[in-house]
Amino acid sequence: MTTANETFLVVGLGNPGPSYAATRHNVGQMVLDHVAAQTGGRFKAARRAPAVVIEGHMGPPGAGARTILAKSTGFMNTSGGPVSALASFYGVDPEHVIVVHDEVDLPFGTLRLKRGGGEGGHNGLRDITKALGTKEYLRVRVGVGRPPGRQDTADHVLAPFRPAERKELDLVIDEAGDALELLVLEGLTAAQQTVHSREAR
Repeated sequence: MTTANETFLVVGLGNPGPSYAATRHNVGQMVLDHVAAQTGGRFKAARRAPAVVIEGHMGPPGAGARTILAKSTGFMNTSGGPVSALASFYGVDPEHVIVVHDEVDLPFGTLRLKRGGGEGGHNGLRDITKALGTKEYLRVRVGVGRPPGRQDTADHVLAPFRPAERKELDLVIDEAGDALELLVLEGLTAAQQTVHSREAR
């Protein structure tokens, strides 16, 4: 269970600019935008990092946790520098860094929570691991599925969701936001038990 004096840095991965905004690779930032909309927070330029942040709180006053929602203003494969700079500025240890990202190894709409592990070819995660000097940060993995046929994985994640996926995308993002809140408030094991028990679509 999280205590009120803990601080979490929650990073939504993606690429900058409108041409990338609706692509699979940006689903992590979509989740943070959804959480921000629910809480009425507005992103503002971060100090000492190329990123935008919302300094807020999850959970009831006195019982939740301070949370820094963050989106890098640079490209996915340079995510590590901003994450490391923000963690240092806010005094957040790697075990309290949460990265929300797209995951091709999971079917579309499937959510999984974990700490550590490999990067699975994800350049954003690889750069964060290098910058933090550890893999032992938390991840909210949002399934976007594997590319169809012989399509290149990079082309797949940089493409918009298919029409059938877009019909469910709002629900997926909402559930990912709920999973993120559970992770912050209840801890990894309890959040995994709740989130992973849900039947994947």
